[in-house]
Amino acid sequence: MINIKEKRLKGYKFIDLFCGIGGFHIAFSSFGAKCVFASDIDDQAKKVYEKNFKTKVFGDITKISPKDIPQHDIICAGFPCQAFSISGKKNGFKDEKGRGELYKSVVNIARFHKPKFIFLENVKNLETHDNGNTLNTIVNSFNEIGYTTFYKVLNASDYGIPQARKRIYFICIRNDLNIKKFDFPDPLNKKISLKDVLEKGIDRSPYEIKRNDIYLNDNINKRSDNNLIRIGRVAFGRQGERIYSIEGHSITLSSQGGGVGGKTGMYLIDGKIYKLTGRECARLMGFPDKYKIADTSNLCYEQFGNSVVVDVLQHIILRLVNLIGE
Repeated sequence: MINIKEKRLKGYKFIDLFCGIGGFHIAFSSFGAKCVFASDIDDQAKKVYEKNFKTKVFGDITKISPKDIPQHDIICAGFPCQAFSISGKKNGFKDEKGRGELYKSVVNIARFHKPKFIFLENVKNLETHDNGNTLNTIVNSFNEIGYTTFYKVLNASDYGIPQARKRIYFICIRNDLNIKKFDFPDPLNKKISLKDVLEKGIDRSPYEIKRNDIYLNDNINKRSDNNLIRIGRVAFGRQGERIYSIEGHSITLSSQGGGVGGKTGMYLIDGKIYKLTGRECARLMGFPDKYKIADTSNLCYEQFGNSVVVDVLQHIILRLVNLIGE
C-alpha cells in the first residue's frame, strides 16, 4: 500500500460490490472517499470486512434492488472471476452457478444511480475469453447506459508488489464528464523481491513442506529483476509442485490452487521449503500490517487469493484524480 497524503476524493462516496475482504475499500479510503454500501455472499469474508472497517456487509447483490442502495459517486466491483479463469472451466456466461453474468448487477445499479465512475477487476483471461466476445459484451453493456470504458491488463510485479499477478482493470467514466481519454499507469520499474515482505523472527514450522521428493537445482542463488525464479520441485514439478527463490517474485496467489504448494507456492527460506504465512499473503496484496486477517492460514489463502492488489488500484485511482484535476 502506498501512502496517499492528499485526500483528493474527500466528499466522494463509493459502494463496494463483491467486496470480499476489502481491497477496493482500502484503496479508495486512502484517497478520502467514503464507503456507503458493501455486499458479498461469503460469510467468512464478510466477518473480516466488518471487523476491519466497521461497515455492515449486505448479502447477495442479485437480490438487492438498486433503489435500496444509497446514492454514490463510484462503483467498485471485483466481480467473480471463476467463470473466466484458466484455473476454472472457463464457461463464461454459461457458468453453471451464474457467476459469469454477475456483472449485470453492476450494470443495473449503474443504470439506476448513474455514478461518475465504475471500477472493475477480473482475471487476465477475461480479455481473450471466447475470442474477445465476452469482453466486448461487458464493455458494450456499460457503453449502452452512458459510459466510456477503458481497460488494460496490469501485472502487480510492475507496481512495487513482488507477486506475478496479471489482472484486467476497467474504468468506466460517465459520458457527460467529457473525459475522452484515460491512460493507465506506467510500470514503476521498482526492484523488489519476495524476501522484502517476509515476516521476520517467526516460527515457520507450521508452514514447512517436509517431503522425501524435494529436488533443488543450481539456480538457488540467482537474483531476478522482478520475475519468478524457479529453483526446484516436489515430485514431478507440476503446477503446485514448484519451488521458487525469495530473491524473485511470488507466484500468483490463488484461492483454488492445488498441489502441495497450492495457493501460495513454495519457497526456499533459510535452507528449508515453506509456504507463505497469512500475513505475507496480505503484504503481497498491498494490505497494511494493521489489517486484521482471518484466524486460519487456509482462510487467509482463500481470501487474499480472491482479493485485489491495493497498490495497483491506488496507482489507477491516482491517474484518475490527476485527470479530474486538470
